[in-house]
Amino acid sequence: MKNVILGTAGHVDHGKTALIHALTGIDTDRLIEEKRRGITIELGFAHLDFSDGLRVGIVDVPGHEKFIKNMLAGAGGIDLGMLVVAANESVMPQTVEHLNILRILGIKDGLVVISKKDMVDDEWIELVREEISALVKGTFLEGKPIVAVSAHTGEGLERLKEEIRRLVLATEDKNLKIPFRLPVDRVFPVDGFGTVVTGTLIEGVVSVGDIAEISPSGCTAKVRSLQVHGKDVAAASSGQRVAINLAGIKRDEIARGDVVAKQGSLNTSLLLDVRLDLLPNSKRTVKNGSMLHLYHGSRELLAKVVLLDRDMLKPGESCYAQFRMKEALPSKIGDPFVVRFLSPLETIGGGVVLDDNPAKHKRNQKSVIDGLKVRENGSLEKKLVQLIAEHGFAMPNAAQLAKVLNLQHEDIIDEIHSLVSRGVIVEARPDAYIAASSLDSLWLSCKKILQDYHAANPLHAGMRLPALRQKLFKTLGKAECDAILKIFAAEEKIRISADTAALHDFKIEFTKRQNAIYKKILDMYTQWRLEVPNSDEVIAMFPPKERDDAKKVFESMLSSGMLVSIAPQLCIFKDSYDEAFAKLLECFKDSEEVSLAYYRDFLKTSRKYAMALMEHFDKMKITRYDGASRRLIAKGI
Repeated sequence: MKNVILGTAGHVDHGKTALIHALTGIDTDRLIEEKRRGITIELGFAHLDFSDGLRVGIVDVPGHEKFIKNMLAGAGGIDLGMLVVAANESVMPQTVEHLNILRILGIKDGLVVISKKDMVDDEWIELVREEISALVKGTFLEGKPIVAVSAHTGEGLERLKEEIRRLVLATEDKNLKIPFRLPVDRVFPVDGFGTVVTGTLIEGVVSVGDIAEISPSGCTAKVRSLQVHGKDVAAASSGQRVAINLAGIKRDEIARGDVVAKQGSLNTSLLLDVRLDLLPNSKRTVKNGSMLHLYHGSRELLAKVVLLDRDMLKPGESCYAQFRMKEALPSKIGDPFVVRFLSPLETIGGGVVLDDNPAKHKRNQKSVIDGLKVRENGSLEKKLVQLIAEHGFAMPNAAQLAKVLNLQHEDIIDEIHSLVSRGVIVEARPDAYIAASSLDSLWLSCKKILQDYHAANPLHAGMRLPALRQKLFKTLGKAECDAILKIFAAEEKIRISADTAALHDFKIEFTKRQNAIYKKILDMYTQWRLEVPNSDEVIAMFPPKERDDAKKVFESMLSSGMLVSIAPQLCIFKDSYDEAFAKLLECFKDSEEVSLAYYRDFLKTSRKYAMALMEHFDKMKITRYDGASRRLIAKGI
């Protein structure tokens, strides 16, 4: 079944509340003050039922200029607009302002009602109809039905119901897979039940038992019960007026303007990047740095507007801007908003959110403007590429990207796979993506770092990976760093060997003397196997004039992994190390514990070298010493 909200709009005392009562039998004025003064002050709610089971929710909004903010609090979830113009007064100031608000909020369909038909003659009705037609020209109401009715006599009500039904049936079905979101427009305590909030569910489905997050405070609560139009339900869907009983939330912990949403589904920020539009019929201009009243969902707050490509925005113009607020605002990309001038307080425009959690921008930056153009009008491909590039090396997954774009995982996964297959983005780890352009820039830095290292250390097999990670990535985690380095290795840009990285075409080039020293060291370590002298003693075996070269060659062999350091000043040949490791594993085949003495005898070496190896394996988290013996702890061995 369709869930659609019809919102009234129009000047004060133009008969909106009476019209709703005549249509539905429900009096939406619930406050004593509203009944005393005969005007709507707070939002009112009703529903219109049709014989085939179709139901339309109706929001009755205040028309008086003093209560425009209350009107805006209920306008955010409206699907269809019903502009009400009294026949005896025709178009008035709030008629124009309310129509502007509906336009700004992106309402795409609706109709116009000429109320109080019984107070004028038919000729006057036609004059009012002509004035309305002129008013709505160029808006979503141009060419839409204009129905004259009398709430007092009932004339025209049946035709109005038919037109409303036709509009409702033509509305698009809502995407119920999006996480639920409800801007709160009323909060009240109920004895024995706790705190209840009401609002229009603008996205998703909320069910009893769901955990909801209240933004911007971030506190959470369980949905204890739900009501739609006064009846208990197990779940409510987007497009319905809903009352939610929240367990564990006190009345003073939530207020109008807050948002109840699925936990973790909203960003809350002090900054918003937006497209800002000024109404053509506005009398105000907006200067860079101006303070404006910002209306989003059911929330009102002050925002400083930073015009990103100009110094002044004139009526009828649009530009990209950044709102800077002192109060955090929960929002999503694509959300509409309304702005009103600071003083005098009047509606001057609105727009749409393009980035709900941006960085603070400098003005007149081409890259910022180009990025916002993509956010506003770019294809899904361009938006994905830009978003992944903006994440840098944080490697967002498909679910995170979908959340930012306010889409579902299945809506973007095919496009992501296409971008990967074309090399536009790279899947660095399973479901973790980097823009190819970001990798290209990083490669230039990596290449320079390794070139400088090779120039300074021509006999080293490569730069140690921890040092490269620190220089190249600084704050990125080890897993992310290694994933990127593996990409460079797969592209044959670098070689990764043991714990070092080198440019792929780098080769160690010994002099004739160094080559002779290399062979001599290799022969010595091959013969010594495990029982080797310490490193300084090895270097001292060479004549004084060769010791400097011997030290360089020794360090080169160590950096290449040909020699393995098992203790300070104690290295063994890689083949000997591999043999010692294999014998360690063999020791554990028949026993869960191995003593130092047993391993020493198994290796047929002295206690000194057996202990050095055992302590090295402890350090490498291959074994664990318990005070008497060792246990094998490395997984996958």
